[in-house]
Amino acid sequence: MKLRRLTEAGIQAFGSFLDVLESEPTRLIPEELLTDSVKSVPISDEVEIEKRTFGSRLEAAKYLDEQFSVAELADVERDVGLWSWLALFYFDELCPADTSGGRRPGERARYIPEAANFQRYYRHLLAGPYRIFRAHRRAPEKALAVLCQPLNRPGDLVEQLASRQELVTNSAIMEVATVLYVDPATGKPKRGSQTKSVGAVRRLADVLSQFDVTWDLYSTQLGELLGILPAEFNRFRASA
Repeated sequence: MKLRRLTEAGIQAFGSFLDVLESEPTRLIPEELLTDSVKSVPISDEVEIEKRTFGSRLEAAKYLDEQFSVAELADVERDVGLWSWLALFYFDELCPADTSGGRRPGERARYIPEAANFQRYYRHLLAGPYRIFRAHRRAPEKALAVLCQPLNRPGDLVEQLASRQELVTNSAIMEVATVLYVDPATGKPKRGSQTKSVGAVRRLADVLSQFDVTWDLYSTQLGELLGILPAEFNRFRASA
């Protein structure tokens, strides 16, 4: 399907569907909005978006970046209509049905981005990982801590790190989080990394925010950051 964006009317209709889905979880996805001439408009004839299953935030972000680059699209990060259209197009993966056919969408910001608020913008299930991928485009594997998750289950690594712009845009910090919390054998978060236990990601976010007051974290390297972390992180560093 050619790439399009939802109009204001389309966004409202999509939002209404999300609201109804809370009480009617088996309501059919309004796919007609994707091509409706009033609810959506074309963006580019050069971009053909495929229905596929990505499996991870990284794969989705990589694919979308490739498609946008082909058409030389610019300033797409804050295009609410575009990301709303894409969320509707890939709704089956973003909000999969359970065995009874019901869906639990969660908050609206997961599908319709709040572009004016960074702390909520990152929650969009496609725009969030895309923005992170773009920030670390030269070596996205270093940001796996916030890109390895399934699209519909970002988890606490994303919640604690991606919501803080000073952390998620810092290459060394993302690499530290990936070394500590992502199992290199599986590419998945390590056991215990997303709990409230000592040395887990919530504590890392707090410690790094404290460091940021007195250190220039943007000038540090992986080894330096690992070296100044408190001993409580050793249990994850030991399995790195």
